[in-house]
Amino acid sequence: MLVLWRWHGHLHRLPLQDERRQVACIRRRHVGEDARVKTWRLRSTLWIPHPPAAVFPFFAEAQNLERLTPAWLSFKILTPPPIPMGIGTLIDYRIGVHGLPLRWRTRIARWEPPHAFVDEQLRGPYSIWHHTHTFTPCDGGTVLGDDVILRPKGGPLASLTMALFVKRDVERIFRHRAAVMAELFGGRHAEAEVRWLEHTPTANQAATR
Repeated sequence: MLVLWRWHGHLHRLPLQDERRQVACIRRRHVGEDARVKTWRLRSTLWIPHPPAAVFPFFAEAQNLERLTPAWLSFKILTPPPIPMGIGTLIDYRIGVHGLPLRWRTRIARWEPPHAFVDEQLRGPYSIWHHTHTFTPCDGGTVLGDDVILRPKGGPLASLTMALFVKRDVERIFRHRAAVMAELFGGRHAEAEVRWLEHTPTANQAATR
């Protein structure tokens, strides 16, 4: 089922009560009925020869996300710049998935420069999307880590859509990201690791998100 929202394309904070309601709804998906169904977890890592303090500012500029996204997604940030990044920042996007235009709203749930940040989908094509970015010092450089826990919409058809195209598409997106980061900051794209892990959410894990 396709749900349409009114979309204004402006950076704003929801009234505190409404924002808490949306965030609580996302978390209930982890501890409520979705805790009994399958979620998927992707892990991507790439070493680049620069320290975290030199790399993190690239991600602090939200517009750079367009550079990291493959052209076939027709990705565009709708929120006008500048976008001050921090906990609670809301960013609106438009993407195209196999010819279907979709809108996406992200909330920054954690912001710890230059070590980590987390974005979670408030509105979009997933019932769960929780993306943790980590910047780990290693051998004079940084291991860029992406850890994504996701579940597409579709209820009982989620496993089918994952098998048909979502799993392949998400993997392609993160391989593209690794290639772009290697080109911009050095490192060997061929050594990037992108793999799917077994994941079963627990109440304790969900409560920390």
